[in-house]
Amino acid sequence: MSFIDDLKWRYATKKYDPSKKVSQENVEKIVEAARLAPTSSGLQQFRVIVIKNQDLKNKILPIAYNQQAITDCSHLLIFAAWDNYTEERIDEVYTQITKERELEAGFLTNYTDTLKKMFLNNTEEENFIHASYQTYIAFGFSIAQAAELKVDCTPMEGFKPKELDKLLDLEKYGLKSILLLPIGYRDEENDWNAKMKKVRNPKEKFMIEIN
Repeated sequence: MSFIDDLKWRYATKKYDPSKKVSQENVEKIVEAARLAPTSSGLQQFRVIVIKNQDLKNKILPIAYNQQAITDCSHLLIFAAWDNYTEERIDEVYTQITKERELEAGFLTNYTDTLKKMFLNNTEEENFIHASYQTYIAFGFSIAQAAELKVDCTPMEGFKPKELDKLLDLEKYGLKSILLLPIGYRDEENDWNAKMKKVRNPKEKFMIEIN
């Protein structure tokens, strides 16, 4: 099956079979797709939190407006972005890059100085928004990888981020939650969305060619 066919197969799953669990191997592949996604300046300004504990998913349910996918899914992935850009975070990333690429110490200093000048002059909110954009890119990669593995998922923005951040104590990691991605296997008989036609704008309307 081609990648396009995988994307045609996937849909926003509304009802999961809670008895079916995603293997650890496939969970790690879905997370790895996010880890390998491109990010601005290679900073990887987000983390993916994996939750399979049922009690914790039950606590998250009301925070996500009682969407049943939260508790019925096999695993819940939470995509969380940096709350701000800091000199220390930029240096940590580029120290690792310098080491792993076996570059001379200070080889990337001019570049990191430029990044610091750009980001550290922004407000915390501006930097958080920028980090959030990077998180969406990785989110898409995970969705695509799940489709290739024939693992169902439900992209979610509908939850209360501040309440989730407090529940998971994300502040200690310097993170704020952005997106939720329940993953698992569809309960096709009881999912009203499973047999619905996938509807998208036609190609001639969606693609704009400028010559």
